[in-house]
Amino acid sequence: MSLFRPTEVIGHRGAGRGERDGLRENTVASYLEAVRAGAAWVEIDVRRTADDALVLHHDAALPGGRPVVDATAAECARHGLARLEEALEALPEGTGLDVDVKSVMEDACHAPSRSTAALLVPVLRREAARRRVFVCSFDPGLLLRVAEEAPGVPTAWMPYVRNPLDQAVAGAAGMGCAAVAVDARSFGLTGEPPRPGRRSVDYTVGVAHRAGLEVLSWCPDPVDAARFAEAGVDAVVADDVPGVVAALKRG
Repeated sequence: MSLFRPTEVIGHRGAGRGERDGLRENTVASYLEAVRAGAAWVEIDVRRTADDALVLHHDAALPGGRPVVDATAAECARHGLARLEEALEALPEGTGLDVDVKSVMEDACHAPSRSTAALLVPVLRREAARRRVFVCSFDPGLLLRVAEEAPGVPTAWMPYVRNPLDQAVAGAAGMGCAAVAVDARSFGLTGEPPRPGRRSVDYTVGVAHRAGLEVLSWCPDPVDAARFAEAGVDAVVADDVPGVVAALKRG
């Protein structure tokens, strides 16, 4: 069964990274604005705190430099970070959920029950019963644990910025992921000179599809989002949600 209905838009950290039109990323208001603007999914960044709460924040540290994993949920709240549960309660049930999990170094040595993955799995199981959801991460170990403990929740491997396409597709397939999340710059942006050895977007998508993988890309602008959709990319994670939605409709 396909994860995406081609080509779907995923709001990056909600309505886009940073602050857009007065809405700060990874806030309930930003998620709801992405949905209003036409995103079928929203991408949320999940981190654990010192007291094992799950909060929504992209960066490893709070403003001022204190690592999120060293701060309590109450401290995070004073900096405006929302709890995961708060966002899930506010999101319409028909909205898909792209859970970008930010594991931390301490997950390697704390009790397994305190790891980011362990705290998240019960939430994933619950959400998968009422909406489309998948887990995306740079951390292969976390994806393998989610696949083992929440087998009904699809996973997507997200290699790093400009990661070679060969490694991205082969790695995601080797881990048994449902999808591979490719940085738009790995595909090559419009106007960039060709890179020797880099496969075209349509060739890459074709190989991924033959391997049973769906393909999403983060974060193309509207021009590249339309180009990727034409090549068969299944979903795009967008900072400019209205612009990307409009570009895909024109295509």
